[in-house]
Amino acid sequence: MFKMNCLNPIAQVGLDLLTDEYQLTDDFAEANGVLVRSADMHSLELPPRLEAIARAGAGVNNIPLDKCAEKGIVVFNTPGANANGVKELVIAALLLASRDIVGGINWVRANADHPELATMVEKHKGQFSGSEIKGKKLGVIGLGAVGLLVANIGIKLDMEVYGYDPYISVDGAWRLSKHIKHSTSLEEIYRECDFISLHTPLTEGTKGMLNSEAFAQMKAGVKILNFARDLLVNEDHMIEALGRGKVGCYVTDFPNPKVAGVDWVIAIPHLGASTVESEENCAVMAVQQLMDYLENGNIKNSVNYPDCQMGVCNHPGRIAVHHRNIPNMLGQLTAVLGQDNYNIANLTNKSKGQWAYTMIDVETPLSPEITAKIKGIQGVVMVRIIK
Repeated sequence: MFKMNCLNPIAQVGLDLLTDEYQLTDDFAEANGVLVRSADMHSLELPPRLEAIARAGAGVNNIPLDKCAEKGIVVFNTPGANANGVKELVIAALLLASRDIVGGINWVRANADHPELATMVEKHKGQFSGSEIKGKKLGVIGLGAVGLLVANIGIKLDMEVYGYDPYISVDGAWRLSKHIKHSTSLEEIYRECDFISLHTPLTEGTKGMLNSEAFAQMKAGVKILNFARDLLVNEDHMIEALGRGKVGCYVTDFPNPKVAGVDWVIAIPHLGASTVESEENCAVMAVQQLMDYLENGNIKNSVNYPDCQMGVCNHPGRIAVHHRNIPNMLGQLTAVLGQDNYNIANLTNKSKGQWAYTMIDVETPLSPEITAKIKGIQGVVMVRIIK
């Protein structure tokens, strides 16, 4: 029996996938698997029984990835499950940035009780006018699950779209509209585009990437949309650029006291993936990934261990080993199995940075004693008998 703990409310459509082999528990300390959305796990003591964490969403800043890897705990996320919800909000952001819709709505609300409101509208509406997005240049930085959809919808909105992503996947490249201009540098995006939409992961290399140096290369009045991560933007530099009109509008899904009240900032309360459909899609993907890992040992969409697939085990035994990516590990694993007369039927080994994962199917049932023997190999952090 696998025990599952939810640190946040998870859509019921995902939880309904759990079979009789699973039991929901409110006790984090006894969980084999954890489902989480935004709860901060950095201060939590990770229990010995914990084998996997699934984040119902893309960002994993709330999970201690290195600490989990060192304990052999696989962390999953759900890339693409909420992509359409974010894409639709970006479309709204394009319109909010191009025309002062928010200012106009606020003006109407402030004058709602004025008896001459209808007449006043004709006199004052000019102060909220803007530009159409048709024919404007949209730069999309990052062509992952969301960025790809944004770039393609930009073409359908009759915009001229520039896309930049030096790490685009083969599948992503196939799905990208042929009408999108493939930029080979950020400088081209900065120089050419009227709108710039951020969809890149937050790394040491991308942190604060939109700063005074980047703004200096942009068109005057450029509109910037941030539905990726707040720390991609140097907010002090952004406020300065807004103040002098270099940036015409900044739409962010990550409000904080520094930017929320600044003129020409439209701060949205992190609504990118806040749709019923997105939450359900994320829940389903997260639960499916957890179940496949706990039952079969397969890893898909992990952020701290390599993806590794061997399907359902059709042999009498399967063992899964989390270990450091060091020389002679496979030799040691197979030697230990050979000493106990296990004949290997199938084997796969994948690595990701300093960590690796090995699954081995054998032709006779595995005894509990083999776990201790393999765990004794230097560099091994977790051993699981799947079958």
